[in-house]
Amino acid sequence: MIQSLLIANRGEIACRVIRTARRLGIRTVAVYSDADANALHVRSADEAVPIGPAPARESYLVGERIIAAALATGAEAIHPGYGFLSENAAFAQAVLDAGLVWVGPKPASITAMGLKDAAKARMIAAGVPVTPGYLGEDQSPERLQAEADAIGYPVLIKAVAGGGGKGMRRVDASADFAEALASCRREAAASFGETRVLIEKYILSPRHIEVQVFGDAHGNVVHLFERDCSLQRRHQKVIEEAPAPGMDEATREAVCAAAVRAARAVDYEGAGTIEFIADGSEGLRADRVWFMEMNTRLQVEHPVTEAITGVDLVEWQLRVASGEPLPRRQDELSINGWAMEARLYAEDPTRGFLPSIGRVEDFRYPAQRARIDTGVEAGAEISPFYDPMIAKLIVHRPTRAQAIEGLRQTLDEGVVGPLVTNAGFLWRLLGHAAFEAGVVDTGLIERNLETLAARPEPSAEALALAAMRLAGAAGDTPWSSRSGLRLNAPSQRTVRLADQFGRRFETTLRDGQASPAESAAGVSEGGEHFVLRLARTEGGAGGLASDGAIRAPMPGRVIAVDVADGERVTKGQKLLVLEAMKMEHALTAPFDGTVAGLTVEAGAQVQVEALLARVEKD
Repeated sequence: MIQSLLIANRGEIACRVIRTARRLGIRTVAVYSDADANALHVRSADEAVPIGPAPARESYLVGERIIAAALATGAEAIHPGYGFLSENAAFAQAVLDAGLVWVGPKPASITAMGLKDAAKARMIAAGVPVTPGYLGEDQSPERLQAEADAIGYPVLIKAVAGGGGKGMRRVDASADFAEALASCRREAAASFGETRVLIEKYILSPRHIEVQVFGDAHGNVVHLFERDCSLQRRHQKVIEEAPAPGMDEATREAVCAAAVRAARAVDYEGAGTIEFIADGSEGLRADRVWFMEMNTRLQVEHPVTEAITGVDLVEWQLRVASGEPLPRRQDELSINGWAMEARLYAEDPTRGFLPSIGRVEDFRYPAQRARIDTGVEAGAEISPFYDPMIAKLIVHRPTRAQAIEGLRQTLDEGVVGPLVTNAGFLWRLLGHAAFEAGVVDTGLIERNLETLAARPEPSAEALALAAMRLAGAAGDTPWSSRSGLRLNAPSQRTVRLADQFGRRFETTLRDGQASPAESAAGVSEGGEHFVLRLARTEGGAGGLASDGAIRAPMPGRVIAVDVADGERVTKGQKLLVLEAMKMEHALTAPFDGTVAGLTVEAGAQVQVEALLARVEKD
């Protein structure tokens, strides 16, 4: 067994590899960029070596520095994780040439599966089904029409030199083919100066099914069953599960056997994934599942396979790289229960999933409910240089319905602050009726994006809870507000609140309901985390003020001023944008009027309740 290991990666996957290596008694070496000097993976390893500036191209993608770090620290082997250099055949060969052990497939296997056309040719020779299509030298309209007719409609005509959706046409019937071909070629000629096209079967209800395979140096290859990764946004996987919903045993056997043939065709060693595209319009059927590509590395979603098989895939990687045979035969592997993984990102679904960059002040997820794979902790920085994934949340339950419920509970009870995350989006996606029924395809998210990405308002219960914790603050008592005060009856008061997004709310409390005052109250529901504060009537958060005073709802920096003194504005018009708690807050006009007394410029640092401007009512 390998005794010392350098992990050529960062964040969550580096921590994941370190965890297994430590259990096996293997000394670990981390590498880090300037941005990651204080990262969790650096402190988790036995030793850590700096390898360059923050940009990945100057650090994590510089193979020579990584190999030098391994040699300098006496590491025997290099584990590439996923991403970065994990599927770089030249780097794998350089590791071997340096006398080190490469924890991955042979460079020749990486190359064989990295060239897509050559890979498809290999798959056809190995008896692995590939998506029906035509890419031939005969480009006559007659030949193309005949090929499309033979494939069966609908088909997709694609310009060979196409991109950005140009030179692409869907054709639903043979009678429409000639006109669509001519149109496609005209567009291709204008855009790319090239008229050659290819034809592919158009998949009406595409599902992304992948099979985990594993090979060793002794000629053994097994599969560890399938995963369904159909829930995607812009080709990025969002939620993965194993096994695939609706997969019967006959289809499973056919697809997994094809995956093993694919791995054998390239003499594969180590962990790999064969990705298939399936036409799910009539359910999963063996004759409607086709090879797409192979990932010659460990996948991000590997924990769901580990959960249903009871196998530590990183341990298998290390054992195979050490020359050992696979720990189990195919007949010793089986599916147990159902597993799901959600990728928790620092991103704002309401703003096109833009990354939410900044410091993680609070990070709490219930480890008793789920496996939490992360490279982040409270105090960590989400950097603009790398993928903004915070954690992978993995649940394993006896049934699919229980797995969905367990993952939703995990999202509901967890907190990441103050950054905006996609937790609420994930919670709503898991509760979507089609997903709960197992009716999934790669377009489900895009079809429902408006609803899934919308940020809900806190419920009445959440507002009341926050108000009870805040209502004693700033002298806000029943006697100062006198709202609802009657003799011989409980006094009531209206409490005005604002959240971290600048939205205002009202709730009513009876006397005696308030807890000791807090400056801010965090409440979580539906995967969303709201930070609520008292909104002063005179210049509260969001600029909704009875006297027109626009005050800062919290300390921050003015990043935009959209109006000038003397300018007429209308109710709800954006006046300024404040960056606070690593988020942007728009301050708006409380009514129609004229801007007067603008006191700040873009770039100004302001304190809570600072007067920023005033709007004089018409």
